[in-house]
Amino acid sequence: MLTKLAMSGLKNRFRDYAVLFSGLVIASAIFYMFMALATNQDFVKANSTVAAAPFVFGFGAVLLAIITLVYIIYANTFLMSMRQRDYAMFIMLGAKSSKIGQLIFIETVLVGSLATVVGAVFGVGLTAITGRLLINQLHATVKHFSAFWLPALLITFVFFIILFVIAAVMNQSRLLKTPVLQLLHADQTPNRTRQKKPMLIAQIVSAIVLLGIGYWSMKAIVQLQLLSIPIALVTIVLGTYFLFNSVFVWLISLLKRNRNFAGKGIRTFTLAQLSFRIRDYTKILSVVSILFALALGAITVGIGFRNQISLFASYGSQYDVVLHSPSAATQQKAKQLTDVTSTVTYQQKHDSKNIYYLTSEFEAHPLLAKASSNIASTKVTKITPSTYKEYSPSASALQELAPFKQRDLAVKFVSASAFAAIPGATSTATTYRVKSFDDNYQAIAALVKADRKAQGMGEQAYGLSGKFDSYEVANALFSGMEFMGFFLGIAFLAMLASTLMFKILSGAAYDQVRYLMLQKIGTRPSVLKHSIRQEIGALFLLPGIVGVVHVLFGLQLFKALMVNPYANLWLPFGIFIVLYGIYYFLTVWLYQGIVIDKELN
Repeated sequence: MLTKLAMSGLKNRFRDYAVLFSGLVIASAIFYMFMALATNQDFVKANSTVAAAPFVFGFGAVLLAIITLVYIIYANTFLMSMRQRDYAMFIMLGAKSSKIGQLIFIETVLVGSLATVVGAVFGVGLTAITGRLLINQLHATVKHFSAFWLPALLITFVFFIILFVIAAVMNQSRLLKTPVLQLLHADQTPNRTRQKKPMLIAQIVSAIVLLGIGYWSMKAIVQLQLLSIPIALVTIVLGTYFLFNSVFVWLISLLKRNRNFAGKGIRTFTLAQLSFRIRDYTKILSVVSILFALALGAITVGIGFRNQISLFASYGSQYDVVLHSPSAATQQKAKQLTDVTSTVTYQQKHDSKNIYYLTSEFEAHPLLAKASSNIASTKVTKITPSTYKEYSPSASALQELAPFKQRDLAVKFVSASAFAAIPGATSTATTYRVKSFDDNYQAIAALVKADRKAQGMGEQAYGLSGKFDSYEVANALFSGMEFMGFFLGIAFLAMLASTLMFKILSGAAYDQVRYLMLQKIGTRPSVLKHSIRQEIGALFLLPGIVGVVHVLFGLQLFKALMVNPYANLWLPFGIFIVLYGIYYFLTVWLYQGIVIDKELN
């Protein structure tokens, strides 16, 4: 009977439960995605250049568990808010408290268990799809990756079931101790908290001190070693909570006192909306800002390792591919290269001691080479017959032009008449430069394979094909970390955006009455929509700003692994802002659809 009653409650409020269920599914799916990497020790060790990677993943798992716990607490509160009026009615009609307690337990565990099962299955599929897409797009060399990882699946089931059993027990205790009238009017009770000025100042100071310690510990990674990670984890999480719990409250109070600002439109109503549920928002915004930092940081680091691969590849050669006396079939394959920026062909002859090049060809088209032994330098020099002896890396640059069997010969530059007098057949070396190596990866790989076969080098003759081999070596070294960065960034992005979106939408049913009242007294829908955009915009913007600051300091951790972790920050930040903005507009659209009655228009 109780099970039927619980299922009936789920059916009658399917729309509200759908919001909750979707959020729990995403939470369990993201938890599985992370655990599929963190618990796979073979994967972590094989794909990370950092010896402390297992240690880092361990602390990441702890942090994600804490964040998930906070999310479950919020979801549990939402579940109770939907059903507490019904429970109060059952009690008023004479239902026994023990039976109501059993009903609460069944509903909580039932919803949680179903969401965990669906989320785990969804997580396996999402892990497989995301992993395969990233491996293909990044040309990543990833070892021991498995979308279905039984230990991660078991940990996800056990962790979430335990959480929901604890939540069910807490719900029982909380509801049975709460007076019936309070249950009936809980949705009308403001969550406003009045903080005394000394307490507010103390929290602001604590936030500044804790965040300062956390940022310093990340910068002092060389001195603190692995100790910097737990210090940063604890201090930044606590500092972020105090920051929102003090500064956010103070900011809203300050804006409400400013009549010039609050008096325009219905800003007073918007600010009242924020302060009405201020305690819940400070908690969720703290969680979202941490997730924002993790997601943006992971994607930024992933792109940083992608830049490392490009730097290493360019250090090996300035030419994307060099073909030696290519056959007609190979030349046809070369036409598949896209966005070719330059093509130069050099003639060459050789004897037993020397390999000869035309002086005129090198004067017309100097050979390009790295100008500095510093891998971070992008400066390129031009090698001509008059300067090549003065430039030490010219030997390796010229070797790339020579056929495999003549690479140990001395280089000589001669005139056209002298070149014609040298006995033997003339061979060629054709260089290609393209706009994007990644976009032409498959075509370049095919050309390198054909060139090696024609020279009798064998397909595995690594280190002899210039940029391609440098790219392959760097890709094997860094692509695992790059893959993990993008993979975890996508996972945390989905987690943070869904957490904030579902938190906002969960309160839409309560806000519907207030917006309906404004509509009935003549407020235009356009004004209401503007107010909604401002309110939700503040809830998205504040954790975003804090998260960006966390990332800017957090990149200090990777200075020892990257040439410049701050290079091209506009790219990951731009990608993330676009994705984050999509979630914002989706949330606004869904929220407006719930709280604004279109029939009154």
